[in-house]
Amino acid sequence: MVAAQGPAGPRRRLGAELRRLRSKAGLNLEDVAEQLDCSTSKISRLETGKGIPKLPDIRELIRIYGVSSDTERDMLLRLVKDSREQGWWEPYTEGVHPERFVMDAPARYPALETDAIAVRSFDMATLHGLLQTRSYATAVVSAVLPHHQPREIEQLVDLRIRRQQALCRDRPLQLSVVLDEAVLQRMVGGPAVMAEQLQALVDVSRLSMVSIQVLRLDAGLHRAHAGQFVILEFPEFVGPDVVYIEGHAGDTYLENESDVVLYKNVFADVADRALDPEESRRLIGFYLRKYAPPGKVAP
Repeated sequence: MVAAQGPAGPRRRLGAELRRLRSKAGLNLEDVAEQLDCSTSKISRLETGKGIPKLPDIRELIRIYGVSSDTERDMLLRLVKDSREQGWWEPYTEGVHPERFVMDAPARYPALETDAIAVRSFDMATLHGLLQTRSYATAVVSAVLPHHQPREIEQLVDLRIRRQQALCRDRPLQLSVVLDEAVLQRMVGGPAVMAEQLQALVDVSRLSMVSIQVLRLDAGLHRAHAGQFVILEFPEFVGPDVVYIEGHAGDTYLENESDVVLYKNVFADVADRALDPEESRRLIGFYLRKYAPPGKVAP
């Protein structure tokens, strides 16, 4: 069994249990909100794992739902405790001005990625954070957060690099990436940064748990080009899979089964149109030779 490593998993499991208990009790959100003297959005956030549960609230919900089993009550209270544990990523965002349009600033994405067993990503603008070198990540974060202080940029880059440990943990995260060829052509940070980044990309592509495919420009326009996205897959005991979409106006998390299936189909389709991993590695090597000084490309 793959153990959850952060509070996102316990929060999602607690939410599923609370939703099940409310349904079993024949109550709707309004009924529960009235008894708990709170808003329906608070109950909804607890049930979707987006809210941080408070022990008094959960004890009161246990009473409202008529939970009589000591085992079930202890399980719910244990999930509350686990849900309130500090995530490893939180120190990296302390003192950082909150802003959207950066994957690391909101706590929810790294929390979900920590509990995921697999990530599939389609990228059109820059490489996925799990593949970025420090220099490349610094250039990316600096570009998308132009008003942040250098210290804040450094913290977020440190977080991005720390996330990459998921690829070498005891049970590594399975990473499947399809990237548009434009990502290889787009200059980020200058030729030296690009050369270092593409060499690192070649190296990581040889890991057994990593699959990198390139969608050639001559493959034409594909429905995946409607926008880049990330699919996070979880063990059944953690919760359903999630689609993450990043944008200027904020982050979107899709959890409805039909939405997740749609994006999985889009990813499978674009992966089928992309070069296979070996052909992709050769193409990455071609761009690497363009950026690197003569004689500086590792075999």
